[in-house]
Amino acid sequence: MLFFVVFLLFSILVLRLGELQIVFGEDFQRELARTEDITISNPVPRGKMYDRYGKVIVDNTPLNAITYTKYQGVDQKKMLDTAAKLAKIINKDTSKVRERDKKDFWMMKHPKEAKAKITEKEWNQYKEKKLDDKQIYKLQLKRITDQDLDSLSADDLKTLAIFREFNSGYALTPQIVKNKDVTPEEYAAVSEDLENLPGIDTTTDWERNYVFGDTLKTILGDVSSSESGLPKDESEKYLAQGYSRNDRVGTSYLEKKYEDVLHGQKAKVKNVTNKSGKIISTEVVSEGNRGNDLVLTVDMDLQTQVEKIIEDEMWAAKRSGNTGLMDRAFVVLMDPHTGEILTMAGKKIARNPETGKLEMQDYALGTFTTSYNVGSAVKGATILTGYKTGAIKPGDSLVDEPLVIAKTPVKKSWKTFGRINDQRALQVSSNVYMWKTVIAMAGGHYAPNKALPLDLSTFDTMRKSFNQFGLGVRTGIDLPNETPGVVGPERKPGLLLDLAIGQYDMYTPLQLAQYVSTIANGGYRVQPHMVKEIREPEQDSNELGPVIEEIQPKVLNHLDMKDEWIKRVQDGFRMVFQVGDGTATGYFRSATYNPAGKTGTAQAFYYGTDRSRWGTPVMNLSLVSFAPYDNPEVAMAVVVPWAYQGNTGPAVNDLIGRRVLDAYFDLKKNRQVATDPAQTNNQTTQQTQEQQNNQNTQRTDESQVNETNQQTGETQTNQ
Repeated sequence: MLFFVVFLLFSILVLRLGELQIVFGEDFQRELARTEDITISNPVPRGKMYDRYGKVIVDNTPLNAITYTKYQGVDQKKMLDTAAKLAKIINKDTSKVRERDKKDFWMMKHPKEAKAKITEKEWNQYKEKKLDDKQIYKLQLKRITDQDLDSLSADDLKTLAIFREFNSGYALTPQIVKNKDVTPEEYAAVSEDLENLPGIDTTTDWERNYVFGDTLKTILGDVSSSESGLPKDESEKYLAQGYSRNDRVGTSYLEKKYEDVLHGQKAKVKNVTNKSGKIISTEVVSEGNRGNDLVLTVDMDLQTQVEKIIEDEMWAAKRSGNTGLMDRAFVVLMDPHTGEILTMAGKKIARNPETGKLEMQDYALGTFTTSYNVGSAVKGATILTGYKTGAIKPGDSLVDEPLVIAKTPVKKSWKTFGRINDQRALQVSSNVYMWKTVIAMAGGHYAPNKALPLDLSTFDTMRKSFNQFGLGVRTGIDLPNETPGVVGPERKPGLLLDLAIGQYDMYTPLQLAQYVSTIANGGYRVQPHMVKEIREPEQDSNELGPVIEEIQPKVLNHLDMKDEWIKRVQDGFRMVFQVGDGTATGYFRSATYNPAGKTGTAQAFYYGTDRSRWGTPVMNLSLVSFAPYDNPEVAMAVVVPWAYQGNTGPAVNDLIGRRVLDAYFDLKKNRQVATDPAQTNNQTTQQTQEQQNNQNTQRTDESQVNETNQQTGETQTNQ
């Protein structure tokens, strides 16, 4: 019976083995030979940025790189062995290795010693499931001493730094091990020894290169590193769009705003893996393309000159005794017809944290993210609002006289002008004319020594009108984080009068540029923009590729005002710069390019980086301009916050403005000469430069000083 049972069992086994081999043999053969195709997307260089004339602003610098690709299920010990081999070939910075990394590495190298960190009692508790793996691990980490960690050699730390990079990657996705300061010797040595370094490869990576250094850097933005990868707060959004966690993306301003344009089409690589997940072959599915290029509206030659002018004039002004709080200045130049930003310059004096010395830093983003009281520069909007509401008519004369309001200190202009019309009021920057315009607008009636009740809903009327020029609303520029300015919270009669002369609400330098452009072009508020074109990349040269999209001018609104009203204010602005005692004639009368504009001075309070000085009374300076007056091609706004303390100080706004407009027209002339050598006019250029140098040696704008003195008292009175 026993023999029979054994025979029967063996017969069943033979039959079963026969079935497996004959019936299912081919299926199992195919299963053993089964592979899996996994397609991985590899990043490509970002698109470049050019200025309006084709100069490269942002480029990609190629870098030799060493990468590691981790296959699924790879053994940690094998990874550690590969890291140790690689550590003998390349240098690796160990400064980013943390204490926790060292402890984990020590346990991997000394498994017996790590096990001995747990007592026998604790192991028994583990067996009884009173302690779990996580708790045992924490106890081991806690009991590793500094002496244990000191046993790690320099080579161990280098191996650990490399191993740390291995583990920071994702399966089947190449992870950068080293891409900076890879020497030719290291690159060659690794390339020759790839057979003994599983998962390691040599390739070419890239680094973002801002060709002009810090110039316009705050506007251009930043890109994350391959180490930091996707921003945590936006990772889900990017992952849904096909990004990998270690992809580099734009993190601020233009780099971020145009991420979808700049990031490019990833190269696709098909990895063939065996059943255990090991890569047995790779195949390039598509090469990928670097990102599309941006052509900006900015003229970098002009941008660099303007920044130099700001620096020169700020350092010169800082030598005055009452300019200790002045630490920034802004200039915006734009085409008033298209909204193209030609220059967006901002400079800030700050202390270098490493050297402790004061230095100029780029602060271009402050042109649209910070706002200030700008003073009389807004009086063009006040006059036009007066026309629109019927408070005044073009050519109306009003008496510029001291206003004596009951229980209020006397309010007056820097000089009593007597009977003047609207254009004369702009020319000499009469405050009284503006106040009487607003009083009429608010249904008030001025009588000496009497109270002056006003309809405070006029705040809304004026602000809505100012908004149509771009004051107090976002300009719509193609950059994130634009501020709409600051609206004064209180409503009092005195503050309504302040609003009319730019002493209450706060505006950005970019808003001032849009405002003066609206007046210059005949009443069209045009949206400013930094990007002129999007172009396909040219792979083999630095030349521009075909145009994909050209950004067209966008009119946001048209002033609901008669053309003759706007022309009258334009002519008033011309008088400010070119006629008689206009407040800017001392600086612009000699200019050959027929400028027009308006100066501004506002009493304000300091709220800068020195918190101990917050609330200190200071003077803000501003200047708006366009040129040529009869056919405007450029509009300018200059803002110098906290320019000086006290009643008088250097006219930094006028000095900067004159030099900037000179630079613009000189560059234009030089480009015309380069295009057509017959168009030379060097003598005129030299004469203009000499006149400007003479003007810079002394302050001739007496009316500016007087206007400043008066407005200092006015704001204190009104508030």
